[in-house]
Amino acid sequence: MKLKSSPFLIGLLCIGIGCSCDQTFVINENKPIDNKAWLNTSPPSFQFHIGDKSKRYDVLMDVRHTTEYAFSNLFVLIYQRGPGKKQYTYRKEIKMARPDGKWLGKSSGSLYNNQSIIHKDYLFPDTGIYTISIEQNMKENPLKEITDVGLTIVPK
Repeated sequence: MKLKSSPFLIGLLCIGIGCSCDQTFVINENKPIDNKAWLNTSPPSFQFHIGDKSKRYDVLMDVRHTTEYAFSNLFVLIYQRGPGKKQYTYRKEIKMARPDGKWLGKSSGSLYNNQSIIHKDYLFPDTGIYTISIEQNMKENPLKEITDVGLTIVPK
């Protein structure tokens, strides 16, 4: 019997042996929010390594929510700490819905994934381990119907 090669079989083989066929992220991680209720005292935290400080990166935040999310936006506080550096904190508003109420982001059944830019073409000041934590900064606490929060960093 002669075996034929196909992209599907190559992909399965790649997954099966645990290799990464297309590693394009520094980090691409989502953290679940317990009971779909995001407490402002429980900011998801992401740790990653920057090996080249001369390279530019896009830093993106992912928020997954249900159709029952009560707001058209989301305010967050982002805490960034680098190797031997002080912590930087900044506030960001993320648009979650259009003015007509239609959700932004990609839909998967009753879940929506909204990805927004934290930094575009960003130069990290040094190499080493960084930590970014994301705290919800809304008046409602806990913030209901948020299922996951994530961080994606893409080298340019």
